[in-house]
Amino acid sequence: MSKIIVAIDGYSSCGKSTLAKALALRMGYAYIDSGAMYRCVTLYALKTGIIKDKKFEPEEIIHSLPKIHISFQFNTHTKSNDAFLNGENVEKQIRTLEVAALVSKVSSIKEVRTHMAAIQRKLGKDKGIVMDGRDIGSHIFPSAELKIFMTADSDVRVQRRMDEMHSKGMHVERNEVKENLLQRDHDDTHRKENPLVKAKDAIVLDNSDLSREEQLEYVLKLISDLTLTKDSFV
Repeated sequence: MSKIIVAIDGYSSCGKSTLAKALALRMGYAYIDSGAMYRCVTLYALKTGIIKDKKFEPEEIIHSLPKIHISFQFNTHTKSNDAFLNGENVEKQIRTLEVAALVSKVSSIKEVRTHMAAIQRKLGKDKGIVMDGRDIGSHIFPSAELKIFMTADSDVRVQRRMDEMHSKGMHVERNEVKENLLQRDHDDTHRKENPLVKAKDAIVLDNSDLSREEQLEYVLKLISDLTLTKDSFV
């Protein structure tokens, strides 16, 4: 029996992480939030003053990469992995609008993407993982056994982002959230280094009108169909 890699890409606030976490839990796989890794780099740059007034020099971030140590630890309460930056749990800090407004620009730096890609591939070398992000199926794991590309109506995504932030005690205005989301869409799809694109063999999942349970069952069915003529995953 062999394990597989499930690569989930898509736009911001499409519920990629929610689906990926649930899928990994059901399959007994490791879940890796690649976006959290770029958020950690962005947070480090903010904390150390590399980013000032929303501006930064790419060379300073590049030089800081050896000092940035990212890891994930399982949270028994949320049943998913929390991101740690240099030993500190920063799961809540990396989800702020301040980080969200800058992460696409930080992640567009070639050297940052190369550094993160090497870590991501190492995490997936033994398979048995569900990883979500912007370039997982198109660049990090182009041979992944299953690739999903998620999308949803922009208004639905804005509401989901607001619900997420409010649940964490963050109070934000709808216009601010929408502006941030649309800007991220533009930055992610127009960056030079590995922009957000649908891999040719990815299956599109528009979840605008789907519940979490419906999305999970849909992908589990895809995996079941995928493995009918192959070894079952463990």
